[in-house]
Amino acid sequence: MSEPARRPPARAALSSGSDRVFQVLILALASVIVLVFVLSVYQLTRESWPALQAFGWRFFSERTWNPVEGVFGAASMVVGTLVTSVVALAISVPLAVASALFVAEYAPKWLANPVGYLIELLAAVPSVVYGLWALFVIAPILGRWQTAYFVDPANLPTITRCNELWAQGQTSLQCFFVPSGAGGRGLALAIIILTVMILPYTASVARDVIRLVPADQREAMYALGATKWEVISRAILPYARAGILGGVILALGRALGETLAVAMVIGDSQDILKSLWGGASTMASVIANQFGDAQAALHRSSVVALGLTLFFLSVVVNFAARLIIARLTPKGIQ
Repeated sequence: MSEPARRPPARAALSSGSDRVFQVLILALASVIVLVFVLSVYQLTRESWPALQAFGWRFFSERTWNPVEGVFGAASMVVGTLVTSVVALAISVPLAVASALFVAEYAPKWLANPVGYLIELLAAVPSVVYGLWALFVIAPILGRWQTAYFVDPANLPTITRCNELWAQGQTSLQCFFVPSGAGGRGLALAIIILTVMILPYTASVARDVIRLVPADQREAMYALGATKWEVISRAILPYARAGILGGVILALGRALGETLAVAMVIGDSQDILKSLWGGASTMASVIANQFGDAQAALHRSSVVALGLTLFFLSVVVNFAARLIIARLTPKGIQ
């Protein structure tokens, strides 16, 4: 009776040693990510500490940003960042989900692939190209509309009243929708260009997760006599909602940190938001426009403090997204 074959001891030792090396390598690579995060927080905090020490919490509540007088407050930039990102997200998400549903559920294969490729191609276009397109194509259209609005006699009383409020440093919800300047550049143009830039992120992720919905769910709904819309609303979207939300958060992260295109079109005004059509600024646009010219130590530290604020804002958004996605993910696939 022959004895069962045994694994050679040398090979077993080699396998065990390889596992240990691989484990150490993976641990080292994962530690690099943590180290980069910690070093980023340390360096940003170190560089921004003079501004935070000089202004304290007033740095986040003060609306004045005046390098000449050495007074810096980030409130208007924080508001500008949130307004542009949230409004662009609110416009782009329905468009992205609709395009994903069309590509995944309605379009024939000969049409779905080219359309999906074109949507993904939007993410590959450089930011500066988007900025130039907005300046040369969209800005003149908005400028002509604003000019027509200003010369309309029916709107002159409203415009006059809003100009008085703006001169006093005040604003109102009604005045927010009144043009505060001509030329097309401003908050509205930044929102439009951000909407186009972040749309492919949500659309691509939503299309992929919709295609991953098990066919059994579709077939079960059709077997019960459901219509196409009922299948989409009750079987597909509830199953894919966690993945779609992941794409939304990815798009929000891009919108919060977008720099060059927004800096080219937003108007670079550090005043509090007066109008949807007026000049504004975001934290990223101020960093791009002023970091190279910040000669005074306090000015430079304040610009870096904007970067630290944007960094923590992105971390909070992503952490909240992870919690929401975990709650929305169907049980059994977590």
